[in-house]
Amino acid sequence: MKIEESTIDFGKYETVIGLEVHAQMLTHSKAYCSDPYEYGAEPNTQISAISLGHPGTLPKHNKQVVVNAIKMGLACNCKIADHQYYARKNYFYADLPKGYQITQDKTPICTGGAIEIRLKDGSTKSIGLTRIHMEEDAGKSMHDQDVYDSLIDLNRAGVPLIEIVSEPEIKTGEEAYQYLTEVRKLVRYLDICDGNMEEGSLRCDANISVMLKGAKEFGTKIEVKNMNSMRNVQRAIDFEVHRQIVAIENGEKLYMETRNFDAIKGITLAMRSKEGAADYRYFPEPDLPPLHVTNEFIEGVREQMPQLPKALFEKFTKNIGLNEYDAQVLTENKDIAAYFEDMLKHTGNAKAASNWLTGTIKGYLNEQAIDINNFVLQPAKIAEIIALIDTGKISNSAASQRLFPEMIKEHHKSALQIAEALNLLQESDSGELQKWIDEALAKYPEKVAEYKAGKQSLMGLFMGEVMKFSKGKADPKVTTQMLKKSLEN
Repeated sequence: MKIEESTIDFGKYETVIGLEVHAQMLTHSKAYCSDPYEYGAEPNTQISAISLGHPGTLPKHNKQVVVNAIKMGLACNCKIADHQYYARKNYFYADLPKGYQITQDKTPICTGGAIEIRLKDGSTKSIGLTRIHMEEDAGKSMHDQDVYDSLIDLNRAGVPLIEIVSEPEIKTGEEAYQYLTEVRKLVRYLDICDGNMEEGSLRCDANISVMLKGAKEFGTKIEVKNMNSMRNVQRAIDFEVHRQIVAIENGEKLYMETRNFDAIKGITLAMRSKEGAADYRYFPEPDLPPLHVTNEFIEGVREQMPQLPKALFEKFTKNIGLNEYDAQVLTENKDIAAYFEDMLKHTGNAKAASNWLTGTIKGYLNEQAIDINNFVLQPAKIAEIIALIDTGKISNSAASQRLFPEMIKEHHKSALQIAEALNLLQESDSGELQKWIDEALAKYPEKVAEYKAGKQSLMGLFMGEVMKFSKGKADPKVTTQMLKKSLEN
């Protein structure tokens, strides 16, 4: 007889999660040969005798893969191994033409280190890393293209990967989501991977177990695969934790296995029993010589490193004075952060620059489905708009609703030229303003009496009328002061 889920105390269990993230390297050739790789190319057109593992062919090191792996290791404060050996990992998948994968077993290029995540409540947590190692990808099997047969595309076979393996220190689906967000952010900042989970260039497997709080030993580890978005990683983990606890409470025995996540149904399904190290029969790769990485080489890579999101976040909050939310949004994308820093070279109003970039500009980019690198307005142009607002020459609404769209069309002109052409410059002459104020008050004598009787909310009505009479040219700040004075008199 099954236990009612509503009676289960889920809080007495502790979740243990470790993530294995595969990042496909941005290189011009594959991991151990010169074959090119481009996502979406015609099937089986980017292969050769070497990537297919034909007899008599030999692999060779790809220097850029080593550089990329070191970049990731440095970004995560890992220890970089000076001497490394490659290994063959044997398993007979249909889409692995050699019948083995060249990888790193005993001597991964990076060990230790950590990735810091920021949770929704604003707290931070450091997730330790076990290792980062280099290896090659397998091909791709397609089971939905033909009614009777599975089709094999070997273009991806041999594409370079780094595998980033976390310590089992992740406790919730939310933490896993934030961890994966940081990994993707890092690989994009470093320009070593495009981070596109939908295309498979960033893939994540989750090892999940549950145990009673305070227990000394971990529960049975179950791996979940086929999660093609960060949100699906969180969904899969949340479902699997719930499933395991319910199974344990009902006296069921859990087995080490690999499960598939069905994103439509939001459930995991058993695929196969879990392989262990013995199943893979690792042995040293005889065709690749050992790799020796010198301190000089590592320092050369370090010199190529860009500013990383954590350092930029601290710079934007501590040095520039932005709040944490704004800094987080600005550092999500390397190019957005760079555009913001360029804006600060032309304006001292960091908050306004942040608001324009994360609000009006980002909205336009999303609407047009373009990235910041294809945006026609340079940072200096946006700084011109901010200067017009800060000096009271135009209102913020006129700037965003009328000036900004026109500047995109006429980006060779200055903001002031366009504002003048559109008649957007605000009127601050007291004589003109007083005339519009008198007209507004004369229109509503009964409302003036109500205001004087204490109904302060009518100020908005009078301001709206002044703006109508002035066709939006009245300086709001000066107008408000003069309007109050007129009403008091």
